[in-house]
Amino acid sequence: MREEDLTAGICSPRRFEADRMIAVASGKGGVGKTWFSITLAHALSGLRQKTLLFDGDLGMANIDVQLGLMVPFDLGSVVTGTTTLNQVVHYCDKCRFDVIAGRSGSAGLASMPVGRLQILAEDLALLSGAYDKVILDMGAGVEKSIRILSGMSGRVIVVCTDEPTALTDAYAFVKLMAMQYPKCRLEIVVNQADTLREGRQTYDILQKACQTFLKISPPLLGIVRRDARVRDAIRNQMPLISRYPTSEAAADVIEIARKILQDEKNVQS
Repeated sequence: MREEDLTAGICSPRRFEADRMIAVASGKGGVGKTWFSITLAHALSGLRQKTLLFDGDLGMANIDVQLGLMVPFDLGSVVTGTTTLNQVVHYCDKCRFDVIAGRSGSAGLASMPVGRLQILAEDLALLSGAYDKVILDMGAGVEKSIRILSGMSGRVIVVCTDEPTALTDAYAFVKLMAMQYPKCRLEIVVNQADTLREGRQTYDILQKACQTFLKISPPLLGIVRRDARVRDAIRNQMPLISRYPTSEAAADVIEIARKILQDEKNVQS
């Protein structure tokens, strides 16, 4: 079964509103993707959006660790048939949004058969109807499971930094997604930028490569500045917006959340 065939029915507007689903992906690890997913979900929740954060980093899940959550069930119990997807939804008091935790180190999740992945995707699509926004924290890389779950989303945010390997791998991810899901809405977030100007320069490098070789130009959704308080918040298993609400990085992610909501208003008007 082709990936496009797998997601075609799931992405139908008759099944759910695709804009509820926002996949956050990256070409490589170490760019702050999971932290960004958590902070974006927190920001959207603060903007009165009922939000679900889904840990789709199959095999390397760590959202529950970053948030200091102790969950009795996770995505692994869904895959084994022990529980259903809605039974592993946990409310995070710190952030006021729901979380579906993954299972770190599970090769079974990382190499999930396409048929089982289809069932999981359909269940997630149905569950999304209870929320305003569902954030999918995808794994780093270009594996099939990542592409399929990203392809069912209304928009895919590709997180990168100014490191050459991060830019190269982000380009590879954009290329594969654009080839297999040409209608997918791809957007770029530059993380850990020393300044807004340098963040823009990083985006320009990626945008130029995409325009030259792929004939597409994924827009810049936002820039998140490097902030030492991010590391402190992660170390203390606290959301940045709660611990340092006036920090530059928190302000940048909140601005991205506002932009997402404003984009939707503009489309609807």
